[in-house]
Amino acid sequence: MTSPMPALLGCIADDYTGATDVASALRRSGLPVALYFGVPEPGTPAPADGAVIIALKSRTAAVSEAVEQSLGAHAWLREAGVGQVYLKYCSTFDSTPLGNIGPVADALLEVTGAAVTVVCPASPGNGRTVSRGRLFVNGVPLDESPMRDHPLTPMRDSDLARLLRPQTRHEVGLVDHATVRRGAGAVRQALDDLTSSGVRHAVVDAVDDTDLEVIAQGSAHLPLLTGAAGLTWGVGRLLAGEHGTSAVSRKPEAVGGTAVLAGSCSAMTLRQIEHARAHMPAYRLDPRGLARDSAVAEVLEWIDAHADSEPVLVYSSAPPEELRAVQDEVGVGRGASLVESAMGRIARHLVERGVRRLVVAGGETSGATVSALSVRGVDVGDEVDPGVCWVFPHEYPDLALLLKSGNFGGPDLFTRSLEEA
Repeated sequence: MTSPMPALLGCIADDYTGATDVASALRRSGLPVALYFGVPEPGTPAPADGAVIIALKSRTAAVSEAVEQSLGAHAWLREAGVGQVYLKYCSTFDSTPLGNIGPVADALLEVTGAAVTVVCPASPGNGRTVSRGRLFVNGVPLDESPMRDHPLTPMRDSDLARLLRPQTRHEVGLVDHATVRRGAGAVRQALDDLTSSGVRHAVVDAVDDTDLEVIAQGSAHLPLLTGAAGLTWGVGRLLAGEHGTSAVSRKPEAVGGTAVLAGSCSAMTLRQIEHARAHMPAYRLDPRGLARDSAVAEVLEWIDAHADSEPVLVYSSAPPEELRAVQDEVGVGRGASLVESAMGRIARHLVERGVRRLVVAGGETSGATVSALSVRGVDVGDEVDPGVCWVFPHEYPDLALLLKSGNFGGPDLFTRSLEEA
């Protein structure tokens, strides 16, 4: 009897919403996808002729912790026999001069034996493009976008090489757009040339999906790729075409209660909250009050009092000036920790009282939700917006989660996703 083929692609994602973003892209490309939160137990199956994603909470962890987590994920993927490895980070390159993108990529270069890897955070479907090595968000340079004021990873430069150099011990080079437009052969030759000159991180321009397919083809020989979800779509298209795979549609059942939890302070999430507040009861969490023992209990009482007015919205999101005032008062780390703990308790309460469709906005809030519910693995369902898909926890057969990156989705995403489900 022939043994099953191993997974074609293994992805290591640096946060939970980033993992669902890449899961969406891979499903759209035609690959079956398995998604695990944290490193799976030894022997956990990976999909034959598909992709397996390991979601970590390493984006803002200490550098040593991020590297350790990522190497642990890679060890599992290697044991599972996956082909190519993909380090997935945010399409806005969320990091600091210390890391964590550079240090993790360096560690994975060593363990995969890759001479060079690509650096491609482009996701044109979500307005992220790379031109002349600079990252743009909806046509605006990264450092002029709302990401400039991100509370944990403020992005004050749009030049990817300049952002990456302080984080890595290796040389950084560029494959420009003119080269990409000449096709996959030109991309491969450019990567070979950069490798010969000592470069191990190659920033690659991409402004549309055609570019992503070319880059995937030109880098198919590399053991390690790095980037956002956009490039995984190109990689998935290539692999699905070669192996004739397909993904099955799945939507939530129209049963049970519905709710939204929002912790992201991104500009788009703030717009989504404003829209949702006109359509559902809403409760604002103030991090300054969460230190009180009774604070979360008051939220749970409010949820119970609005049981007949579902869906409900609970949010801690705030505009930049208000967020800075909160951080000055309670501290960045303590404020984030209080919100995550509260959101985890609230998510668990919502599910215990019958919510079966739960929309969660923000990487930290999604991580807190998944941890509070002890979710380890999910089946990946249909997209609601680019990069935003339903997932179905193995531990809760009738529960559907929508884990949304802060900047993703249209202004009406919260209401529309619950109405369509």
